[in-house]
Amino acid sequence: MRNLSALLLGSAAAAAMLTPNSSSAAPKKARQQSKPNILYIMCDDMGYGDLGCYGQKYISTPNIDSLARQGIRFTQAYAGSPVSAPSRASLMTGQHSGHCEVRGNKEYWSYKDTVMYGNNVDFATVGQHPYDPDHVILPEIMKDNGYTTGMFGKWAGGYEGSPSTPDKRGVDEFYGYICQFQAHLYYPNFLNRYSKSAGDTAVVRVVMDENIKYPMYGDDYLKRPQYSADMIHRQAMEWLDKQTPDQPFFGLLTYTLPHAELVQPNDSLVAGYKRKFFNDRTWGGSEGSRYNPSVFTHAQFAAMISRLDAYVGEVMAKLDEKGLAENTIVVFTSDNGPHEEGGADPAFFGRDGKLKGLKRSCHEGGIRVPFIVRWPARIDSASENDSQIAFYDVMPTICDIIGAKQSKYVNKNKDIDYFDGISFAPILTGKGELKRHDFLFWEFNETDQMAVRQGDWKLIVKKGKPELYNLADDIHEDNNIADAHPDKVAELVAIARSQHTPNPHFSVTLP
Repeated sequence: MRNLSALLLGSAAAAAMLTPNSSSAAPKKARQQSKPNILYIMCDDMGYGDLGCYGQKYISTPNIDSLARQGIRFTQAYAGSPVSAPSRASLMTGQHSGHCEVRGNKEYWSYKDTVMYGNNVDFATVGQHPYDPDHVILPEIMKDNGYTTGMFGKWAGGYEGSPSTPDKRGVDEFYGYICQFQAHLYYPNFLNRYSKSAGDTAVVRVVMDENIKYPMYGDDYLKRPQYSADMIHRQAMEWLDKQTPDQPFFGLLTYTLPHAELVQPNDSLVAGYKRKFFNDRTWGGSEGSRYNPSVFTHAQFAAMISRLDAYVGEVMAKLDEKGLAENTIVVFTSDNGPHEEGGADPAFFGRDGKLKGLKRSCHEGGIRVPFIVRWPARIDSASENDSQIAFYDVMPTICDIIGAKQSKYVNKNKDIDYFDGISFAPILTGKGELKRHDFLFWEFNETDQMAVRQGDWKLIVKKGKPELYNLADDIHEDNNIADAHPDKVAELVAIARSQHTPNPHFSVTLP
């Protein structure tokens, strides 16, 4: 594997920011299995307008832009939710947030239940509300269809000891954070691992021995040397390096960048942006949230995206090196819209891509995300596609492509086992007729919002009160036209009510 530090230090950093990766080179010839490999790269809190290929002018993303030039760039793709855990749940389950078990960032840790790492107090149990163990999730389908599975980054689909951790849900190799709250620290006390090949029987904690020599908050925090994003990426690359052309693999690279906290190794990549944004801000930190203070917040954020871009470049180069690029579907996306935690400043970069709303909002800026697909075996030229797709469409799409019947995975012991997605495989393969959604749906308990998109109509319900927008001529959702279209409001309200199923852990106010 190429050394990432070489990419990010000295003059090589500038080159990495400006030069597309080598994935455009002709791939090595190798015998390929008939089923395609799949790498689903999902970053954390990247807004629709954070990439050069989606209009970003201040942050350099040559490798991801190169993906867009070699594949399909979707312009109306949607996350499953405006926050992390339920958005990932939508991807994993093929369900929208009115049917999915996980609908918010409900966390399982207690200040009364702690352990010590050096002089640092941390939680004895960590994680989010678990996926329904009686509903199949994507890695389980892939395992059932002969795929090797790996996940590197953030899980957020269950707490330690719950019935829904990677070892119990179809993942062969995992390294990263079980708990997304733990992921607020980029220099953590521990990470989690499950390695079937190494003989692990359950998820274990890997203590960051060098990190715990220093406090997890305050001036000495930055003396911690074990940077989680780099460590997770290295593990992902080692796993990818073990893959072969005759065994299909499914990888979920759920990188935590560019989510706050705004901190990373102080290398030349950061220095370059510090020079660019010389009148930069300082943010004071918030100890309870685990967001440490940050100086040069704009430079830190921009460098985090460019660092992520360098990771993507290494992934693509590895596929070329292994002769795997031709038959590997690579998806790049984000779990929801841009954040403003930890000193992040979305307005500075125009990060909402001219869309209204941030993370936690069901306006377009909170849920519309970048979505790029590259598959050289089927996609031979760059294109832009405005089909309305959502994370819960990924499961049926993959099932179509690998020849699996999603109906096989319906749990017949449940009264209704919802699968809400529609395959967009015809867009990728050029075969078959694309079926379009009658509507897309979201609900989110933390801000008490619901949303329905039907064609160009967009209903948003805030604390039970409906608002109506027409995205065809009001993409920024500035003009609430509910009073002028009561029949359309009534129609979309009826859809919203029909798509909500009660959940004892997550509630919203129905319109």
